[in-house]
Amino acid sequence: MLPHDLQAEQFNGYPTEARKLAVLYIGTLKQLPLAFLPSLLREVIDYDVKFPAERVAIEKELAKLSSLSPVEMREWFQAFSEISLSSKFEQLNWVGHPAQFTEQLSEYLWSTHQLDAFRKVATEYGERLRSAVPPEPPVTSRLGIAVIGQGLSSYDAPLFRNLREHGTYFARVKPDNGVELLLKAVAARAQAHPVPYGHWYIEGGQEFDYSALLTCVSYQALEPVRTALLRNMQAEIKRPGMGPEQLRTHLAQLSPSDIGMNKSGDAVLHHFELKLLTEASGTQIFSTTFAQWAAREALRRAQPLTLLVRFGPRQRQRPMNELLSNNAGNPDLDLIGSLIDADMGAYYNWINQQRLPGSERSSFLVWFEGHGQALAIGPTLARATTSNSIADLGELLSWAIG
Repeated sequence: MLPHDLQAEQFNGYPTEARKLAVLYIGTLKQLPLAFLPSLLREVIDYDVKFPAERVAIEKELAKLSSLSPVEMREWFQAFSEISLSSKFEQLNWVGHPAQFTEQLSEYLWSTHQLDAFRKVATEYGERLRSAVPPEPPVTSRLGIAVIGQGLSSYDAPLFRNLREHGTYFARVKPDNGVELLLKAVAARAQAHPVPYGHWYIEGGQEFDYSALLTCVSYQALEPVRTALLRNMQAEIKRPGMGPEQLRTHLAQLSPSDIGMNKSGDAVLHHFELKLLTEASGTQIFSTTFAQWAAREALRRAQPLTLLVRFGPRQRQRPMNELLSNNAGNPDLDLIGSLIDADMGAYYNWINQQRLPGSERSSFLVWFEGHGQALAIGPTLARATTSNSIADLGELLSWAIG
């Protein structure tokens, strides 16, 4: 089947809101080339469990495409139409299973030496769309916070080296009740700017008490889910003929309830947690990877106004079969390695935050937990500077935000 053959009833298997959206724009969808449309439907089919920022982006994209004249439509999609596809793709159920279609498409494009051409036209489409539908600025300046080095009593090597040129290094921070002060500040921002999924607390260990206004994702809280997923993966790996690609396809088809998530909980957040554990490498077994990937995806997808990430200590490296078996009991923790991971993770968090709208007003703080070292970045703070001022973390935040 080709896109121009689409019928409204073919979207009956979609969740409620996704189905309404697809049917509303079916006239536009019919005009899109097969090399492009399933990628768009891959986003549409998950519309019901998308974050508000993602929903708005999908709605604006469809609205823009529906406004194009026939000439503009050809201009936007001619290059996609020139991608040569085997007739077998017309036989696939790309409406009901767009994710599987796009996986097979990637393999086909690679095998036919068209992957570079496809990537080029996809990049050009993204740039054209961003130009035509510019993102809205945030309602207030963004704030990112990273807490690193949990449980480590001392560390003599320099920290925050990648961030120092962008902000002010503070060497005499008062560490008392630091995490509580930061969570209180995040809760205050959530109270002042009550945006759904707009204020996050990502915990790489055992979470502190936190405000109900925050969206929280916790490595320890998800331990039963992670254990269930690892058992599921182990069972699949033992099946004859199971390889990496087959395992990836299997994981992509799991639902939150398959790994023990509460059906009555927050469906959007559960879907985020499922993707976090099934699409990323190492999030099931390494707390630092979990925290880093959760932060990356929260920034990319939810585009929060506030993000506090507290990195926890991860277990030491062991053979992969041992890690996946999850039979270590109390694994040996690598505190120094975890600090090094988290220090780099904080840098990545800042980079990803700066990719969002309003980056020129954004602020960022990274703190060595329990110690007097921190670095703050903000519109009014000096760059590549060291300060010997004595201050607590609340004061540092106020200086960073300006």
